[in-house]
Amino acid sequence: MARTPLTLAALATAAVPGLDVVKAERLGTAGGDADIAVLSARDGRTLIMRLPRTPAGEQQQSAELVALRALSDGVRNRLPFAVHRILGTTIVDGTRAIVTDYLDGAPLQLQRITPGQAASIGRAVAAVHALPTSVVGDVGLPQWRPVDVVREAVATLDRAAATGLVPASLLTRWEAATEDQALWQFTPTVINGSLSAGSLLAVGETVTGMLGWSRLQVGDPARDLFWILGSADPAVPEAALDAYTHARGVNDRQVGKRAAFAAELEVARWLLHGTDQRSTEIVDDAVEMLHALLDRVGGDVMHPLAESVDPERRSGSLTEAIDLADGGLAERSVRESGVGSVDEGRE
Repeated sequence: MARTPLTLAALATAAVPGLDVVKAERLGTAGGDADIAVLSARDGRTLIMRLPRTPAGEQQQSAELVALRALSDGVRNRLPFAVHRILGTTIVDGTRAIVTDYLDGAPLQLQRITPGQAASIGRAVAAVHALPTSVVGDVGLPQWRPVDVVREAVATLDRAAATGLVPASLLTRWEAATEDQALWQFTPTVINGSLSAGSLLAVGETVTGMLGWSRLQVGDPARDLFWILGSADPAVPEAALDAYTHARGVNDRQVGKRAAFAAELEVARWLLHGTDQRSTEIVDDAVEMLHALLDRVGGDVMHPLAESVDPERRSGSLTEAIDLADGGLAERSVRESGVGSVDEGRE
C-alpha cells in the first residue's frame, strides 16, 4: 500500500531531527518502486522524502546511497550542476527511507531539448567524465575496461541472436562493430551510467541538476551520451557532442560511433527484457523497433559503425578482438587514465 504524503512527512521528521513540516505533496504517481513526497519545512527549506516500495526500488536506492556518499563536497565543487545531498535516513518496515534536499529545475524531455540545452548537457556530462576515477574505485563501485565493455556487448548480441528475432543484417552490423579495434580504444572515465533526459534538470538553457546515480561507475563515456541520439532534431546530438568534446579536451574520435552502437544495442536489450519477462507486448514492440532501425541504417553506407574489415581478417572473429583488447587496449586505457535515482518521480 502506498504511503500518503502525510505519512511520509511524519517519517521525515524521524529522519531529520528538528524538521518541522508544514506541507507535503506527492511527487510522481503512486504505484511505482517508491513513494516520494515533496516537503515544505517551516524554516523555508524544500526537501524530498523517498521510501522504496519494492525490492527493485530498495536495491536501486541502496546503490544510489553509496554513490551519493562517494560524491564528496570536493567532487561536487567540480560539477557545474547540483546533486542531491542526504539529509537524513530512517528505517521503516525493514527498509531505509531517505530525506534529501530538493533540486531546482524541470526534468528535460528528449524531443523538447533545444540545441542550447544540448550544449549544456554536453558540458555537464564532460564534467562528470573529468572526475578522478578514484571517486569510484575508493568505494568499490564497478570499473569497466574496454575489454569488459566489448565482452558485455558480445554477450548481449549472442543472447539477442539466440531469439531468432533480430534481422541478420543488424547482427552483422553489430558484430563488425565489436570486431573493430579502433572503436574500442578509449580511456575509461567516471560515468553516471544510467543517464537519460529525465535524469537532467534544467532552468532555461542550463542544466542545473543531475538525478539517478545508482549506476555510478568507471566505464565507456559513450554510455552517458547515446540516449541523446534519439532526438528527432539532428542539431541536438550534434550540439551535445560538440560541447562535450570541447569541454573534455580529450581526443576520443570514436565516442560518437560507440554512442550510436550503444543506442542500437539498447533495442536488443529491450527485446531481451521482453523475453525475460515473457511479455509478448514488449517483444512485439522490440521487434517493430528492430525493423524500424534496419530501415534507417540498412543503407547507411556513409556512416557505418565499424571501419571496413578485410573478409580474410573476419575469420578470426571475436576471439582475436577480445584477445587484443585484453592486451594492448586495456593496458593503454589504464595507462592513459592515470588510475592510481533518489528523485525518480520527477522524470
